[in-house]
Amino acid sequence: MMTNVLFTNARIIDPVALTDDIGAVLIRDGKIAEVFETMPEGVDATVIDCDGKCLAPGIIDVGVKVSEPGERHKESFRSAGQAAAAGGVTTIVTRPDTMVAIDTPETLEFVARRAALDAPVHVLPMAALTKKREGREMTEIGFLQDAGAVAFTDCDRVIADTKVFARALTYARSLDALVIGHVQEPGLSKGAAVTSGKFASLRGLPGVSPMAERMGLDRDISLIEMTNARYHVDQITTSRSLPALERAKRNGWHITAGVGVHHLTLNELDVADYRTFFKLKPPLRSEDDRIAVVQAVSDGLIDIICSMHTPQDEESKRLPFEEAASGAVGLETLLPATLRLYHADMITLPKLFRALSLNPAHLMGLTAGRMAVGAPADLILFDADAPFQLDRTQLLSKSKNTPFDGARLQGRVLGTWVDGTRVWGDD
Repeated sequence: MMTNVLFTNARIIDPVALTDDIGAVLIRDGKIAEVFETMPEGVDATVIDCDGKCLAPGIIDVGVKVSEPGERHKESFRSAGQAAAAGGVTTIVTRPDTMVAIDTPETLEFVARRAALDAPVHVLPMAALTKKREGREMTEIGFLQDAGAVAFTDCDRVIADTKVFARALTYARSLDALVIGHVQEPGLSKGAAVTSGKFASLRGLPGVSPMAERMGLDRDISLIEMTNARYHVDQITTSRSLPALERAKRNGWHITAGVGVHHLTLNELDVADYRTFFKLKPPLRSEDDRIAVVQAVSDGLIDIICSMHTPQDEESKRLPFEEAASGAVGLETLLPATLRLYHADMITLPKLFRALSLNPAHLMGLTAGRMAVGAPADLILFDADAPFQLDRTQLLSKSKNTPFDGARLQGRVLGTWVDGTRVWGDD
């Protein structure tokens, strides 16, 4: 049975009002029942004294890879769900780039059943936009939508055939379906391991120009203008893409954009020792690009921060840099890594949670992501200042490929609640 819970002495992070104030929050029947500016008296509820720690909406992480079906040894719904809860993530929106692509209603229903059984957090599955993610023939978008797909994407496989992509966007528009795209010019990007430039040349690594992202974005914006489809860019990582994104939004096209936490907190110099945990897709960018993208998040031009959680096993990472698989896990490091921006006075906590919780909720049509009466009680309690040194062997994800191994971070999750039920932390 659900019990009423009253959080007192909480530093309430409100991403709607963009406020950061001490108050109290009452949870009843799995929803936020009241938000108090002062400490209430005589409330029939279990009291949790937050001792001035931060209480915020749970993180909604768009673009998480769970390796079921096909590569369960890398990540299962059980391990991903536990990692999410430990990281303050109350909803994961999963990618379809599994070993067997999620491109049929039957596969999607399998995924939904496994998630419901094994994960302690909400799981919203995405489906592939084209069959087998091969970019040749679009999937049965309507049937997949009926089966529960919240969005459609081929993930990091860019649909090179513009006519196929245009048809898929047109059909998605007729169903008001959300399409998520990875903006890279595929010819320029092929075989690249890092961002091109002097540093890449000195390291002898094949690079890709940041203009590849801009070129991909320009093409996709043109198609959005033509089809009027709802479109979300999974990652904007370069300053050269920002003016195009700003113009598209100003012109009223249905476009939003995200960025992965690693591109907000790391740069191209971090691959200096050929550490493959820093090999990502797109590759890490220059420090100037990183700062520009952080500013775009603060200004609201980039809507969403995500982990781009991509588990890889040791065998696929313990290879020469060019041959190693791309990607890093991020469910448990998403919050403390983004808090680096807060501690560096680059962004406020309410604006961080606008990008971590509120805007992802808007994108997915959820009522979560806010500290408001009637909203689901998907909440996290965290100490923004608690220091620790990350030990990747202690991560709950099955795969341990994090670039933050050994890094000194600040910010520990003390408790996670999903629909008013505590799924992480001591009672």
